[in-house]
Amino acid sequence: MKILPIEKIREADAYTIKHEPIADIDLMERAAIELFEWIEAKTDPLKKINIICGLGNNGGDGFALARLLNEAEYNIALYIVWYADKMSPSCKTNYERLKKIKSVQITDIKGEDQVSSFNDNEVIIDAIFGSGLTRPITGFLGRMVDQINESKAVVIAIDAPSGFFCDVSNVSNDGSIIHADYTLTFQFPKFGFLFPENDQYVGHWEVLHIGLHPDYINKVAVNDYFLTVKDCKRILKSRNKFDHKGKFGHGLLIAGGYGKMGAAVLASKAGLKAGAGLITTHIPAKGNDIIQTAVPVAMVSIDENEKKISKIPDLMPYNAIAVGPGIGQEEETQNALKLLIQNAGLPIIFDADAINILAENKTWISFIPKQSIFTPHPKEFERLVGPSSDNFEQNQLQKKFSIKYQVYVILKGAHTVISCPDGKCYFNSTGNPGMATAGSGDVLTGILLGLKAQSYSSLETCLLGAFLHGLAGDVAFEKWGPEALTAGNITHNLNKAFKTLR
Repeated sequence: MKILPIEKIREADAYTIKHEPIADIDLMERAAIELFEWIEAKTDPLKKINIICGLGNNGGDGFALARLLNEAEYNIALYIVWYADKMSPSCKTNYERLKKIKSVQITDIKGEDQVSSFNDNEVIIDAIFGSGLTRPITGFLGRMVDQINESKAVVIAIDAPSGFFCDVSNVSNDGSIIHADYTLTFQFPKFGFLFPENDQYVGHWEVLHIGLHPDYINKVAVNDYFLTVKDCKRILKSRNKFDHKGKFGHGLLIAGGYGKMGAAVLASKAGLKAGAGLITTHIPAKGNDIIQTAVPVAMVSIDENEKKISKIPDLMPYNAIAVGPGIGQEEETQNALKLLIQNAGLPIIFDADAINILAENKTWISFIPKQSIFTPHPKEFERLVGPSSDNFEQNQLQKKFSIKYQVYVILKGAHTVISCPDGKCYFNSTGNPGMATAGSGDVLTGILLGLKAQSYSSLETCLLGAFLHGLAGDVAFEKWGPEALTAGNITHNLNKAFKTLR
């Protein structure tokens, strides 16, 4: 799914109005119906609903929604925030329609002394500004937003929380911003919804489809995408009756160290569960009994050093390589990683300590094979590229890193971000807080290795791997919840994740 900047969304609206064709007021009605159906399905019909409308099209959405809720006999109260002396045309049309309905209570707000308080057990619909705002909210409007935030009422924002900047960071936004519990956005997720610094404003968000013209959506060029089931279904390969394990590749996993063999075990299991024909795990000598017992279907390459990785095996048998889980950063291990980079001749998947070693030896990065994959968590990424002032800047640094070195970066998080050598960026839609647990990243590395061994491209590996990892975690979440979910539960549910895509 494409993520459109705000100016492109306006173009999509205009294109739809011209080419469907449909009047602006009717497109607004379409949006209001989607809002109404969501609220009808999710909201207690006995609760009072306060709808706070501005004077632009976001306010027009609110007026149209108020009319539909009134027709369904909800208890509503309508507030109009007069921050200017005129409304947008479609907003005014819906306002005039609503004024004719005597059962709707309308309160005009023109200054701070007219700001009302709200009861904690009520619902507030924020239809003041939406996604088009470009300046901070201050003055009596800011006080009203603050008062909404101070209440314990459930707050539902239409399209975007009022005061929220969708395409730039809100870290330096010194105005008031609605703290929504739910944000119901139209047609596309907004770029700003996908960063952790904005979670306090956006809350749980959902995309409501209002039928913007598919011709425009298909042809518009963007750099950012939201990864969905539909996207990944197109990637997943089928298997044929006479296929055999030789067709599904042989992956080499270089992992483990003294006290950290669990990382090698988790990644090895995940690689096999992701469909690799064969996985060989190169480990320190003392880990042999552990890996042979815990993952008997994996083959083992034994390092001459008992406790750490000090050499690389012959790379000829393998068509995919992953390195990093649990390997540590000893000098011998660093030298082995350098040799791997020099001799691999095919893309490498770098995780954990492999990334930390590269962060200490940045001159090596230029020699990494093109199309390689990095899987850092935020701190590892910071060590690799340096600090950033906010998540938007971090995203720009991630894109620049991928372009400069022609590699993929999977920056792990709530919406795991995949940056590509061509500057495009994909935000993952699966995953949950229960996956913030030891070993979850090792499982992801194994999944990526298993997919890469099956001759998926590096891009396909990243997209499908991140999505399956999160989806398996979501299945595990249903049983184990956020606290008890462990990395092994993710691997255990990969079968269900694959079935969902099939």
